Amino acid sequence: MDDTTFEQLVADAIDSLPEDIARAMENVEVVVENEPPPERLAQLPPGYTLFGLYHGVPLTERGPNSYYGAMPDKISIYKGPLTRTYRSASRIREEVRITVIHEIAHHFGISDERLDELGW
Repeated sequence: MDDTTFEQLVADAIDSLPEDIARAMENVEVVVENEPPPERLAQLPPGYTLFGLYHGVPLTERGPNSYYGAMPDKISIYKGPLTRTYRSASRIREEVRITVIHEIAHHFGISDERLDELGW
């Protein structure tokens, strides 16, 4: 899958968010990167990879004085692992959407444990 098509899948996933969620996203940028950082992969159990990563301070942890003037948080969506793991365009589209929603949930302060409980 070429970069433009993959980036469009990420944009489509963001566009599919309910309007109130999209409006509530604050000071966060969503970017496509080819691969996760090697140092992050080294922290995972063997055979695991990352499809996405939230870098920042969740909205639930921001204080009025602790976040003023901060650079935007970042959500990275990793094309390489997603396209290697899922071969069909429809499955890649589905997993990109799941990954985008998962990482946006972290922006809102939802933990991996809670996402697992919710089936994400």
